[in-house]
Amino acid sequence: MADEDAGWLGIDLGTQSVRVLLVTADGRVLGSGSAPLTGRREGVRHEQDPERWWSALCTASRAALGSAPGVPVGGLAVCGTSGTVLLTDGSGRPVSPALMYDDGRAAAEAARAREAGLAVQDTWALPKALWLLGEYGPGLRLAHQPDLVVARLTGEPPPADSSHALKTGYDVEHESWPEVALAQLGVPEGLLPDVVRPGTLLGEVRPAAADATGIPAGTPVLAGMTDGCAAQIASGALRAGSWNSVLGTTLVLKGAARDPVRDPTGVVYNHRAPDGTWLPGGASSVGAGALAAHFPEADPATMDELAAAFEPSRAVAYPLVSPGERFPFRAPEAAPFVLGEPEGDAGLWAALLQGIGFAERLCLDYLHHLGAPLDGPLTFTGGGARSPYWNQLRTDILGRPARVPEQTEPALGMAALAAYGADEAHGASGAGSLADVAERMVRVRTVLEPRADHTTRFTEPYARLVDALETRGWLPAPVAAHARTRLHLDTGKS
Repeated sequence: MADEDAGWLGIDLGTQSVRVLLVTADGRVLGSGSAPLTGRREGVRHEQDPERWWSALCTASRAALGSAPGVPVGGLAVCGTSGTVLLTDGSGRPVSPALMYDDGRAAAEAARAREAGLAVQDTWALPKALWLLGEYGPGLRLAHQPDLVVARLTGEPPPADSSHALKTGYDVEHESWPEVALAQLGVPEGLLPDVVRPGTLLGEVRPAAADATGIPAGTPVLAGMTDGCAAQIASGALRAGSWNSVLGTTLVLKGAARDPVRDPTGVVYNHRAPDGTWLPGGASSVGAGALAAHFPEADPATMDELAAAFEPSRAVAYPLVSPGERFPFRAPEAAPFVLGEPEGDAGLWAALLQGIGFAERLCLDYLHHLGAPLDGPLTFTGGGARSPYWNQLRTDILGRPARVPEQTEPALGMAALAAYGADEAHGASGAGSLADVAERMVRVRTVLEPRADHTTRFTEPYARLVDALETRGWLPAPVAAHARTRLHLDTGKS
């Protein structure tokens, strides 16, 4: 079992910042640090300078460790945004900008990949790899976001974890690259890294990296997972039927199941947990980033208080953060819209909050349509979970109870994975499964119950949104019909 006196370091390479947490095996946060990140958005283009990830980590890790001097660090793991990739040279140095998770320039390459029999979405990493090949040529190596940081920590380019590799076309069920399809697409040998399961020991922090980051030299570095999976671990939602809704810049739903949830469209995909069980889920382009886009200077708490007078809002919104939708339906041509006229700024804020809640409900209805187990607890994490008003609003819209942990950050999930992986690497007995480790580390802060009269208020606007999405040709008719049959049901019913 993990050393009770040790701190476990979780590193989250997010869209807007790098976050680092130092956490004990029983969930006490000993230290935290963060450093901002900036990127370039222009139409479907979304890039970051990968060198900034390392400099931000150095700042954030020193802040986290400075809060608990002398505490031994048992290990660390790193998560990144799913589908973010770049090209590096043989030593792991970047030679291209990082194409971020929602960069949409590779739509033509995605179509080629689907013709080759691979169920990929336009913003996934494999199409981006093909696009980068066209721009920079062969002879380089593809790296996922955490791979760059791990290479700096350990001194050599690492194998990728299977969680980040999934959107690069890796077959997590057979644990192999689809060689025939990749050859058909012209993917050169040496472009793609080897792959290991999350929690695998990748190496140790080298002295030069220790000097830069403050992380002790010799600290074990364990393979991580994507930010959505990291947040799921942080929520403790790892038992079959449990779900975690991660509301940050965009919305991600991750669940746990004994078997993969099959979706021929590729909208829902399955990560594989370190123990071989399945983590189905999907990532939407709807999210809290829409609030920042419409109200860059607003105080969220003040706006939440004003929005409470508009339940429901006169307007119904589908607040996409960037062009195209990925979940609960695939529609590259989708664009944000507002039905009706909002009642001033407060009414628009309310419409955006509610619209994201409606999208969340539609995601759960789609999962039910696919036969996914939904009868376990639902947990809210991500930056959106910091708003008590929004948490209750979402609970009312979904018509089901929800839990909010004390710590809602993916970095906590990486701390738990590091503890689990270090135990596995050392053959420790009695440590238990990743679910056991996470449940010891996760502390639930709040349990929310839906208010039946409020839930009823949102039935009609939700139905209007479903109708509008179907009319636009984005939401398939069978899915829309299934959502209508569940209008008055708890979304946790399987």
